[in-house]
Amino acid sequence: MAIIDWRQQHGDFFDGGRALVTGGAGFIGSHLSEALIDLGTSVTVIDDLSGGDVENFETYRERAGDKLNFVEGSILDADLLKTLAQGCDYVFHQAALGSVPRSVELPVLYNEVNTTGTLNVLEAARAAGVKRVMFAASSSAYGDSETLPKIETMPVKAKSPYAANKVGCEALMRAYAGSYGLDTASLRYFNIFGPRQNANSAYAAVIAAFASSLIAGEHPVIFGDGEQSRDFTFVDNAVHANLLAARCEKAIGGEVLNVAVGQRVTVNELAAMMAKLLGCPELTPEHRDDRAGDVRHSLADLGLTAGTIGYEPVVGFEQGLEPTVRWYEAVTA
Repeated sequence: MAIIDWRQQHGDFFDGGRALVTGGAGFIGSHLSEALIDLGTSVTVIDDLSGGDVENFETYRERAGDKLNFVEGSILDADLLKTLAQGCDYVFHQAALGSVPRSVELPVLYNEVNTTGTLNVLEAARAAGVKRVMFAASSSAYGDSETLPKIETMPVKAKSPYAANKVGCEALMRAYAGSYGLDTASLRYFNIFGPRQNANSAYAAVIAAFASSLIAGEHPVIFGDGEQSRDFTFVDNAVHANLLAARCEKAIGGEVLNVAVGQRVTVNELAAMMAKLLGCPELTPEHRDDRAGDVRHSLADLGLTAGTIGYEPVVGFEQGLEPTVRWYEAVTA
């Protein structure tokens, strides 16, 4: 499913390696697992399937062969995690309960899974002596600060339980790097989108939700005036950042690093672009009240990420949007 040739980007670095991917049956995790397998890595995936789906493996299960080991389980199962981490070179921690609005409804559950689960992942990685843990952090940590672009040194201002979980996990990543010599990296994702992102949830990310509505011939719903902006980032960029972080020769030490494209697109602009791509420009958005916990604007500064792991976006916003829309068309046909 990737637009990018991962061998061209990363050569033979990962050949013969072993990795544990938590949440590897999910949207981002399945793309990351696919890239690692194509790069010659044996991948163990743990996923409780609360947000993931084994169908996400179907496009590469055959070529993965015995390099893909799927285990249905939870990151709250500390003993299972310790067993699966043994012998792994890297842990890519993607597992989490997503969605800002759902976290507002279920704050205790979110803290248990996202925060305690991350502690379990770190303990498993520490016991196994892995080389590095890559953590899926979130740009929601910046809150509604009006300063743009968002720079990693800015104070965190979590506006939702989900954001607070992610900020707490960043602190754990840094603490384990400082206390135990377990190298870690927190990759702050900015609005990742792409094929396999679930459009059928009430809490679907905006691109997935818009695709679902437009393909069904319905007006997309925008919460607020639609002038809020996001740094929409195609999933290959998130995969690339994870791989670069794993390859980094120097210690990262729990550093927080933005992962994005560095381009602002308003939600109104997004709706218009998607309607045009799907041939239904007459399906203009329906506006509803703002949602609790949502931030107004988001745009990443990528200087620190470039300087630390050599990251630059490999797929632009519009370059990634069209194949994403076509994927939604194909799966709903």
